[in-house]
Amino acid sequence: MPASAITSQTPAIKLALAWSFVGIPLLAGVAQTLLNAMKLFQ
Repeated sequence: MPASAITSQTPAIKLALAWSFVGIPLLAGVAQTLLNAMKLFQ
């Protein structure tokens, strides 16, 4: 059976936790970068 024919269902809670695990630090890093960039233009 080709790999494209195999479908797996990921529970929504696992998906939300995985995105939170990656997304929260990413957003914090972007926010910190923007704050530091604003200092350059003052």
